[in-house]
Amino acid sequence: MRSSYSEQEEKPEFWFNLQTNQVEVGKQSAASHRMGPYGTREEAEHALAKAAERAAKWREDEARD
Repeated sequence: MRSSYSEQEEKPEFWFNLQTNQVEVGKQSAASHRMGPYGTREEAEHALAKAAERAAKWREDEARD
């Protein structure tokens, strides 16, 4: 599937592809292979780190309960 977006579009969506570890502009891959959408390329580039931070926080919260 090719994207209909480009980074020059007014509001492109950025996705992080879990198979390639690359940022995609628009929905280029299967939903099961991507995280997002993100508002910027930079946010998408940090998708895995952000997910790890959130998971750690959830584990901490659950340990306190």
